[in-house]
Amino acid sequence: MTPEFADTIAGTTSHRRVLLVWDAPNMDMGLGGILGGRPTAAHRPRFDALGRWLLKQSAALGARFHAEVEPEATVFTNIVPGSAEVVRPWVEALRNVGYAVFAKPKLTDDSDVDADMLDHIQVRRHSPGLAGVIVASADGQAFREPLLEIAAEGVPVTVIGFREHASWALTCDEIEFIDLEDIPGVFREPLPRISLDALPDEGAWLTPFRPLSALLS
Repeated sequence: MTPEFADTIAGTTSHRRVLLVWDAPNMDMGLGGILGGRPTAAHRPRFDALGRWLLKQSAALGARFHAEVEPEATVFTNIVPGSAEVVRPWVEALRNVGYAVFAKPKLTDDSDVDADMLDHIQVRRHSPGLAGVIVASADGQAFREPLLEIAAEGVPVTVIGFREHASWALTCDEIEFIDLEDIPGVFREPLPRISLDALPDEGAWLTPFRPLSALLS
């Protein structure tokens, strides 16, 4: 992402801003791992609820810094060739809520959006007025070191993800971790989660993600 585009969606630099970066490929993979497949409408994240939470976080930081703090939220996603018609309503809905979207064609295994997210964070890191960074991803390999560097500069850093997949953030004192399901209203129904490190005393059934017959296909 170029500095020119980043300045366009950030507005003026006279205000402080909270940066939210949503790693759509990684978050989709994490959610699919919990559900064992594609989410239904009840288990798709509601970005309007996430937006309301982000506004509250921005207001809290504004009170802390005694300044106006505005949220800047961007969803980064890959578009598989031939899927544009399916993905377009989702992208338009995000933009209608108030999110910027960075979309990149998924042409090869290497054409992901990791570098673009890191470039965007670096542009914001070196621009005036950064009041906080929030990254929605479980990708510790990509984000851990850059986020620790930002935290060392005194900027509050938060990682949103699923506790099953983000142990690197859960165990890091410099980073605040928030489970996506703990944000009010993000999911219409509770996720079907069973944690092996928090099993009920009576035990729990872990159902298969797919039938054994799938081995024959």
